[in-house]
Amino acid sequence: MIVAVVVVAIVVVAVIVGLILRGRTSADGVDSFRRQIDALSPEARRPTVDQVKNVERPADDDDEGS
Repeated sequence: MIVAVVVVAIVVVAVIVGLILRGRTSADGVDSFRRQIDALSPEARRPTVDQVKNVERPADDDDEGS
């Protein structure tokens, strides 16, 4: 009898934890989606594009000097 009560209690706790985590991930999923969309904006890509251009410029200068 005690084993059955312990098993039922574990199942109830697992269901409650699952519902709490499920509700939390839906909000996190929306935030994650917004961050991904924002990362695609030209303003967000500009620092990366500038870094690539800065890396390419010295290589172009070396080719012109030869």
